[in-house]
Amino acid sequence: MRPLLLAAAITLAIACPLSLPAQEAKLPNIGSSAGELLTPARQAEYGAMMLRELRNYDYVLEDPLLEEWLQNMGDRLVSNSDTPQQPFTFFLMRERQINAFATLGGYVAVNAGLILTAKREDEAAGVLAHEIAHVSQQHVLRAVERAQRDQVPILLGMLAAIIAAQSVGGSSSSDATQAALVSGMGLMQQNQINYTRANESEADRIGIRTLFRSGYDATAMADFFERMSLATRGNQGGYSLPDYLSTHPVTTIRISEAKQRAEQLTRNTIVGRTSVDGGEPRVERLNPNTIPASRPISPNDNPLLPGTLEWSGIDIRQGEVDRQFEWAKERLRVLTAANPDAALREYESIRRGSAEGLNDPQQYGLALVHMQKDADSAIADLSDLLRKHPDNLWIAVALGQAESLAGKPAVANQHFETLLRQMPQHRAIILTYADVLNRQSTRESGRRAQTLLRPLSSSSGEDPVFQETFARACELAGDSMRAGEAYAEVAFLNGRPEQALMQLQNLKRRDDLDYVTRARVDARIAAITPTVLELRRQGIRDPSAQSP
Repeated sequence: MRPLLLAAAITLAIACPLSLPAQEAKLPNIGSSAGELLTPARQAEYGAMMLRELRNYDYVLEDPLLEEWLQNMGDRLVSNSDTPQQPFTFFLMRERQINAFATLGGYVAVNAGLILTAKREDEAAGVLAHEIAHVSQQHVLRAVERAQRDQVPILLGMLAAIIAAQSVGGSSSSDATQAALVSGMGLMQQNQINYTRANESEADRIGIRTLFRSGYDATAMADFFERMSLATRGNQGGYSLPDYLSTHPVTTIRISEAKQRAEQLTRNTIVGRTSVDGGEPRVERLNPNTIPASRPISPNDNPLLPGTLEWSGIDIRQGEVDRQFEWAKERLRVLTAANPDAALREYESIRRGSAEGLNDPQQYGLALVHMQKDADSAIADLSDLLRKHPDNLWIAVALGQAESLAGKPAVANQHFETLLRQMPQHRAIILTYADVLNRQSTRESGRRAQTLLRPLSSSSGEDPVFQETFARACELAGDSMRAGEAYAEVAFLNGRPEQALMQLQNLKRRDDLDYVTRARVDARIAAITPTVLELRRQGIRDPSAQSP
């Protein structure tokens, strides 16, 4: 991967000017060309390519439970944004730096460090809302189109900038040297795509409004800005935010403006929280100033009420307090730790810093660490937690995984079958159960996994976790042709299109290929070939794949 990284850096050094021409700032603003140079389809293509390349460098964290939690939070915000029809893809990065970024096509990345620094979901949602605003207000598109007019290689340029940001703080000297080189190239590109102060102000303003509409605390964005500022200055919690690579500088003025905007939104709003047994809490926002103080209700409003009835008009926005954040945070803490021992030390530090000891979500995280060393101990811990939180999916899924790792496949299968009866279409349950079945490595378990996964196939074409799990299930079930197709998709989605093309062409040479499968393979070869040719034109070759 290092030759590819250096190739990207060299390309940038040749192609990227250090700054835009000075006279550009003097030209009058005659309107935006956003969308004229890059169509929505082209934007989505670039965003997908970016995600695949980030997977290739192993920066993306793939976990069904965390992915679903993040996407649900993002979708909740998008549905209340200025562009609810815009498709968005939210994904997690392994790095513990405090960072998030949006790129073309509505692809939004969130670093693990950002979630671990946030104290509540509202704060994480505030950052997501800000990044959504960058896309909805076309800040990303305008910056990239400006770079394209200067003939800057978009994919390599943006990729190098992101990799430079993620590489800071490497432990080895070789990593540090490589990071320093790529950082220089990334900064050149960053001069091209940096948001202006006006962009940042607009994204804050629109983002806070989206946050408020979605039922979150509108002050959370300002709260998190303050936390970021403190973490940057004091490096609290061991997370870093390099100032020179920050695309969203936090200043006291920005924090003050965010607080003022939130106050304006909430000044005349009464927030009420109610809950009932067996249900999630409900948030009601009552703002009498959003519509006239009183108006007659006509029979068209409600034919069961008299038309002369008058009422005090109230705008009610409903949302729910999401109680999953703490569980997601602890799962993320474990999955991004350097190793189990490092995770144990982190939890010991948390325990020493709290008078009450570890709370239940933190106990859950500790059980996940124990699962990697002593599955039986994890089973006991998770069973105790599940008795306290009987409807908690995070605990229930982990318990099934622990039972599998403890060598109790029948118990694990029964556990997941019970979960499926309760939530038969839940993606995270299906993918985790299929993985448990694949680990049993029998023809019967492979067929059962196939049966579970097939209903997801139409909506999971861009999901490498699904493709890899499905490939293994097909392999165990004896369906080698379908397994070959799925493994090729895994290679493609993980940023290795040349390897995917080679696998598909080898599959096509089989004599036992039926007509339908051959047509499907031909279609994928035709779709992947332009990507491979473009990367070759840029001088990028996959050293692990032989040229077909």
